[in-house]
Amino acid sequence: MSPLETLGFTLGTSFASGLNLYATVAAAGLFQRFGIVQLPEPLQVLANPFVMGIAVTLFLVEFIADKIPYVDSAWDAVHTFIRPPAAAVIAYSAFGQVPEEWKVSAALLAGGVALTSHGAKASSRAAANTSPEPVSNWVLSLAEDGLAVFLAWMAAAHPIVTAGIVVVLVILAVLLIWKLYGYLRLVFQRLRQWRARPAAPPTGTG
Repeated sequence: MSPLETLGFTLGTSFASGLNLYATVAAAGLFQRFGIVQLPEPLQVLANPFVMGIAVTLFLVEFIADKIPYVDSAWDAVHTFIRPPAAAVIAYSAFGQVPEEWKVSAALLAGGVALTSHGAKASSRAAANTSPEPVSNWVLSLAEDGLAVFLAWMAAAHPIVTAGIVVVLVILAVLLIWKLYGYLRLVFQRLRQWRARPAAPPTGTG
């Protein structure tokens, strides 16, 4: 990949990682292993069966947790500290033999993109959790998983086009975060109240 193509690749995988890190890593590894795409050489380790096994296992855990109201928001809260740093590591590794300042800059950019898509995901889930029906959680989760896998493929197969797509997606994500920020605060407030709720006193036996 040329440096410009590598940039498009990192932008695509970063946005996808902010939505679902494990689906992105698993999909990229499977695509590489079956010859569907060619990853940058430093990232071909993602096709290692051990790495793919861990990614698929964690994806299955997230697949379930991501569809349970409020559990999904708690999962997102924890992954605020996982998805953006992982995207930064992927970007840093993807650039391989380039000056260090370029690799660090790419990592910072990737982390910011992943944080933006992660924020949009968390905000939309917070809004969905204020609704009593569970269908919206399933629909959003499946859409996010599908978009993450699609971007992982696009990033490797058509990195330049993917860069343009990600620019549009980041703008839309920022607008969504701004619009739904209040819902996110409400969900976190409810989660704190739930954690602080005292345990029920034991029932008497007499």
